[in-house]
Amino acid sequence: MTLGAWPLAPGETSTLRGLPEQQAFGAAWAALPPGSVLFLEGELGAGKTSLTQGLAQALGFTEPVTSPTYALMNLYPTPAGTLLHVDAYRVRDPAELYEMDLEALIEGSRLSVIEWGERLYADYPEAPVLHLEHMKSPETRQVTRRR
Repeated sequence: MTLGAWPLAPGETSTLRGLPEQQAFGAAWAALPPGSVLFLEGELGAGKTSLTQGLAQALGFTEPVTSPTYALMNLYPTPAGTLLHVDAYRVRDPAELYEMDLEALIEGSRLSVIEWGERLYADYPEAPVLHLEHMKSPETRQVTRRR
């Protein structure tokens, strides 16, 4: 895996072989400007949380990073600022997240990662969208930047 000045341009695809490459790819997104949102989409087990783990490590967070499936939101304090990790899979209406102060949490975070956030894309039109998918090899993932 080769990462240039930026991990992927819109429309580009990369193959990630194994957890270390998935996490290294996630770490590269720590270069997003403060206050940025990054959307992750893909089936269960496609590597969304693995990518977020690498991003959190790049920001200096040393504790375990887990999927916020049941909590909906996890906040990770890092030396670079807070990493907000949102899982919108079980959310019926995006208003539920806004009622949990999503907008203020994003504004106050160094970076925000939102999994399953398709219904929020229009609210954050500049945010990159990464689609992750399983490949034939169990350890291989393909990631495509949708925008």
